[in-house]
Amino acid sequence: MTKMLKADGLDDAIIGVAHRCGEPTVVVYDIQKSIEVLQKNLNCNLWEAIEYMNFNVMGAYMGSYTPIFFEKVSGIEGLKEWVEHNED
Repeated sequence: MTKMLKADGLDDAIIGVAHRCGEPTVVVYDIQKSIEVLQKNLNCNLWEAIEYMNFNVMGAYMGSYTPIFFEKVSGIEGLKEWVEHNED
C-alpha cells in the first residue's frame, strides 16, 4: 500500500490525491473546508482557525509525503488575480 500522511482531524476536508512525476502520491485537502472543520473542532472563530491552519497545518512539512492543500481559482484569469493578490 502507498504510504500517505494525513492531517489530524481533517478527514472531512479530503478532496482527492495528487500525482507528480518522480514524487509520491499525496493526500489533497480543500483549504476552505479544512478551515471550517478546524473552526468546528477547535471551537474557535474564523480568524483563529485561519491562523491555526496557516501555522500548524500548512506550515508543517513532514517530508515528501506531506499532504497538499488546494485553493480553487477559476481559469487563467483567476490564477492571474490570485498571483496579483499574493505576490511577496
